[in-house]
Amino acid sequence: MLASTARGDHEAVTERSVVSWQPGAGRVVGIGSALSFRQPTHDVCRGNRETLVADAVSFLADEGSVPLTGRPKGSATLSAMRERLDDDPHRPGYHVSPPANWLNDPNGLVHWNGRYHVFYQYNPTGPFHGTIHWGHAVSDDLVHWEDRPVALSPSPDGPDRDGCWSGCTVDDDGVATILYTGGRGTAQLPCLATSTDDSLTSWVKDPDNPVIDELPAEPEVLRTEDWDGEFRDHCVWREDGVWHQLIGAGMEDGGGAALLYVSTDLREWEYRGPVLTGDRDTAGTVWECPELLDFGEKQLLHVSNYEDVVYFLGQYADGEFAVEQRGRLDHGDFYAPQSMWTDDGRTLTWGWVKEARDIGAQWDAGWSGSLSVPRELSLAEDGGLRQRPAPALTELRGNGDHRDEIRLRAGGCHELDVRSRQFELQATVQLTDADAVELRVLETPDGEERTPIRYTATSEVVVDRTQASTAPEATTDSQRMTVTPYDAPLSLHVFVDGSIVEVFANERRCLTSRVYPERTDATGISLATVGGSATVTDLDCWELDSAWRS
Repeated sequence: MLASTARGDHEAVTERSVVSWQPGAGRVVGIGSALSFRQPTHDVCRGNRETLVADAVSFLADEGSVPLTGRPKGSATLSAMRERLDDDPHRPGYHVSPPANWLNDPNGLVHWNGRYHVFYQYNPTGPFHGTIHWGHAVSDDLVHWEDRPVALSPSPDGPDRDGCWSGCTVDDDGVATILYTGGRGTAQLPCLATSTDDSLTSWVKDPDNPVIDELPAEPEVLRTEDWDGEFRDHCVWREDGVWHQLIGAGMEDGGGAALLYVSTDLREWEYRGPVLTGDRDTAGTVWECPELLDFGEKQLLHVSNYEDVVYFLGQYADGEFAVEQRGRLDHGDFYAPQSMWTDDGRTLTWGWVKEARDIGAQWDAGWSGSLSVPRELSLAEDGGLRQRPAPALTELRGNGDHRDEIRLRAGGCHELDVRSRQFELQATVQLTDADAVELRVLETPDGEERTPIRYTATSEVVVDRTQASTAPEATTDSQRMTVTPYDAPLSLHVFVDGSIVEVFANERRCLTSRVYPERTDATGISLATVGGSATVTDLDCWELDSAWRS
């Protein structure tokens, strides 16, 4: 990427204005914004336009060569990109993140030949959504990660010309196979690719892509000015020798839907209809990234509806899902999760942790987006959903602080010995007569910047971002979730990593937040009460090491 569009003081960073490439003996300059020569304009604009054209012509006439790297292919290149951003205090250290530029949805998660593979939506040209490839990270232990070469790239003449969008990986008789959405123009249709090596580095796209080439007739898929139909994202599994596939969609006469297809070979698919639909007002217009998880006595279906990740617990059979419970998988900046089934039978889930600062700040940082820590999902004893951080994360623990009991008096404050922007904390909180207890993280000594995680007597957990950052581009909106009926006492498990705050409450509810403290001394951790006394027991706090290997 060579340049972005600027309009006065505003950087339109998603508009790539000038690029160069060499198709052979010649050279091409592409200008991504229209140049109008007939439209009247003032002298400054006219002069700038003439200068741009003159410079472009001069560049084309120059016989000198311009070195171009193309998309990064080697792990060494990716490691160098990552190392250049190491001094950014907002950059996560132990979460899966892109080496640079853009990351969104986790894709194709698979435990393959003993290694954990996480693919993700990746834009190698800049820290914004566009030109979507599949990035790739691998781990032997779920703790330490390394960047691998880009796995999928758009094919200039293919059905994925405008993006290789979200999908999943399955084991087809020993061959790793990806089902993903290819985007071209206003069409988005399912495509297939197979791996040519056990490291899952090289992939070959099926010559007959897309493997589903038309939208279902019933229910009628929602059409918009952008898309022929809101129809994308894939969850694939094998049942009784038959492949089943869920595709997310929106309906013309209602809300979102998860549509079922079946196949014997992953290439010829028969449409069976929706397994579940939702009303537009309570479940969203379009359901993205559907995923069906089997916990034996119950099944879980979750979908992402542009705002929230909604889950349904119940019974799935014969192509229909009977809902018994519903909820939100996370109450914060968490979206489009996908799961991995490990060789030892666990279900691990990652979600996209979105940014909460403006796109100009992301552009200046040179990166955008991260994945959550891996969560282990299971059923609790009462049949509800349990969410816990993967136990392997304990391997990252370094120096720590342990307290058997801390008694907090009204208005009192207790500082921990650990000062860090990269740590894990566990504690049990019991309100006595306090209105709230606050765990204050990323706190400056004078309190100018701090992020309180507040547990209230009204059974809420709140991440208060009103004083989290002095930067004008960072959001100040607070986020909250209700923790009843598991609210006395509260089991709190918190992960802080650069600009990420992940809260697990009672192993039931999660709230993931983004904060961007500006000051280098925003490393304090303290406890305080509001309006009364409280007790905190079994507190442990550890600094956590980085997860990335060069």
